[in-house]
Amino acid sequence: MSDLRRVSSNPHVRSKTTTSNIMMWVVIALLPAAGFGIYNFGVDALIILLLSVASCVLSEFIYEKAMHKPVTVGDLSAVVTGLLLGMNLPSTVPWWIPVLGGIFAIIMVKQIFGGLGQNFMNPALGGRCFLVISFPALMTNFITDTYTGATPLANLKNGMEVNVMDMLIGRTGGTIGETSMLCIAIGAMILFAVGVIDYVIPFTYIVTFVIFVGLFGQYGFNWSYISAHIAGGGLMLGAFFMATDYVTCPITTKGKYIYGFILGLLTGIFRIFGANAEGVSFAIVIGNLLVPLIEKFTIPRAFGIKKTKKEAKKA
Repeated sequence: MSDLRRVSSNPHVRSKTTTSNIMMWVVIALLPAAGFGIYNFGVDALIILLLSVASCVLSEFIYEKAMHKPVTVGDLSAVVTGLLLGMNLPSTVPWWIPVLGGIFAIIMVKQIFGGLGQNFMNPALGGRCFLVISFPALMTNFITDTYTGATPLANLKNGMEVNVMDMLIGRTGGTIGETSMLCIAIGAMILFAVGVIDYVIPFTYIVTFVIFVGLFGQYGFNWSYISAHIAGGGLMLGAFFMATDYVTCPITTKGKYIYGFILGLLTGIFRIFGANAEGVSFAIVIGNLLVPLIEKFTIPRAFGIKKTKKEAKKA
């Protein structure tokens, strides 16, 4: 975080909530999906998650020490980044993939721009997109001893039938943390209960996506088809845990609605018309880049500011 202090007139909102408190709740909320991923894919998934978290924490510690900055690993933000990055990886990737992704996420996306609060996109998704672009074959290999076929989303895109109940529970191939919609929903309810996130972004995101899939998908507003799209891939994980990142999402309510709409629209375009079955990561990263523009047009006018002559004439 920047050492720059801004002093403004009262009133000031005071809260006992700290960054570490918020991040602790996010970690707790991610544990059901992460735990199921370990159960689903075995010890390989556990190793990937541990390597991802360790690489993020160590990268932040080493960088801040080298740059003579205050060490911030205690705020748990690097732990959250590592856990999210690991949950967005297949359990089949070699050990150096989560290490490389963690280093890129922390140093190139977060620290080089000033640290927590200054990063322009979600670090975990920035790291995942870097890995997908650099190593597409490794990042799309979901074949394990338990699951040997294509992912449900890939089958859906190819016009094949999928078992929605298996997708809800998580008995499918995919990345470590995205398979069980039920576990992700449990984690989301924890975040809602403790007030870490609100409904605006995730529900605007999902509703927009559902409408888009219904209008432009292969089977229209067929509930089985739409529910498979909702349960499949990283939509739920992205909507509740990454699109709601405090640093990279809008702060105004109107801006959050616009942001959620853009994410749903982009995800729908990528999934229905794109070459790949997924699209959540790139949709959220593009949405992050648009946040400054969204906030420019949605931040309310400060009370008492004098209108220009042009504005006065319009009024």
